[in-house]
Amino acid sequence: MIVERTIRTKLLQLLKSFPVVTLTGCRQCGKSTLLKNLLPDYAYISLEDLDLRQMAKEDPRHFISIYSKNVIIDEIQQVPELLSYLQSHIDSVNEAGMYVITGSHNLLLMQSISQSLAGRTALLTLAPFSTKELNASNLLPATVNEMLYYGSFPRIYDKHIEPSDFYPSYIQTYIERDVRTLRNITDYSSFTRFIKLCAGRCSQILNVTALAEDAGITRKTAESWLSVLEASYIIYMMKPYYKNFGKRIIKNSKLYFYDTGLVSSLLGITAAGQMETFYMRGALFENFIVSELLKRRLFSGKSDELYFWRDSNGVEVDVIEEDSLELKAYEIKASETMNTAFFSNIKKIRDLADIKAENTAVIYSGKSIPASKENGAYICWKEL
Repeated sequence: MIVERTIRTKLLQLLKSFPVVTLTGCRQCGKSTLLKNLLPDYAYISLEDLDLRQMAKEDPRHFISIYSKNVIIDEIQQVPELLSYLQSHIDSVNEAGMYVITGSHNLLLMQSISQSLAGRTALLTLAPFSTKELNASNLLPATVNEMLYYGSFPRIYDKHIEPSDFYPSYIQTYIERDVRTLRNITDYSSFTRFIKLCAGRCSQILNVTALAEDAGITRKTAESWLSVLEASYIIYMMKPYYKNFGKRIIKNSKLYFYDTGLVSSLLGITAAGQMETFYMRGALFENFIVSELLKRRLFSGKSDELYFWRDSNGVEVDVIEEDSLELKAYEIKASETMNTAFFSNIKKIRDLADIKAENTAVIYSGKSIPASKENGAYICWKEL
């Protein structure tokens, strides 16, 4: 199964301008598959391979002499010291498209890159499939409940794995491999419980103190564990929008996951049919749409900067996006029925933030309808 990834256009463009392109993203989101298919003439090296990792660590100059250009180096955070040697080699050859490097740990990778490859590499982030990619490959689930349950990880669609089999194994593998690398967390059961508590707070403004209390840990530990989840692309923290507003706003971030299939599994859902009456269905739908908006930005090479608006009076707009110096505002509703009341909060801040009506929309489960003079568009989740 070959799914054409949207990010390929930007990646090929950057390879013509930079000596290195760095592709990050969570484990099993398709980084290696994408690069092998997109760049068949490049040698592929995985530093998960113990022999190659040992060579790169013990004799980096010899490693680079063998793999001097047109090379994909996967999971380079396994040997971060290699980047310093790559820097010297890249500067001496000075050609575009010499290397593509990948990693699953943003924290470790960015620390190393900022020291060694600043100005020499372009940065891109991959995530599991978007609805656009699934739709183009005739793989998009038929219903929103199925979409929320299955999630977007490539392996589920490629190998036809049941989510109830895939996600528990994914979490176990993630904890055993990644968490130990990023933080010395020995109490895996407490960390697993912490992730589940985070899942129960998806699409909510996060109170870290309350989360820590429920998890039975200190606030400092909760902050550290949140940074682990964020650095390994499990969660995304959306910040409040504060520019151009003269009102008091909420300062805490909202918590989202990159994939709703993972959230559903953490919440104990074992079948798509359970989603219809699940008490968190609206929160899961909001999480799903936010992750789709995020992918749209990341796959085109833009930053991950999406925002929400909520003032001290409780007036909230789900997503505010800065794009080409213009603001766009979105409300997210799981409903299949249009309702002009969905635009009420957007209207309250539209004049305040100078947002054009055509730059507003309700993203929901019904049919897409173009924007009118009074209200923005209604956008179906399948056509996002």
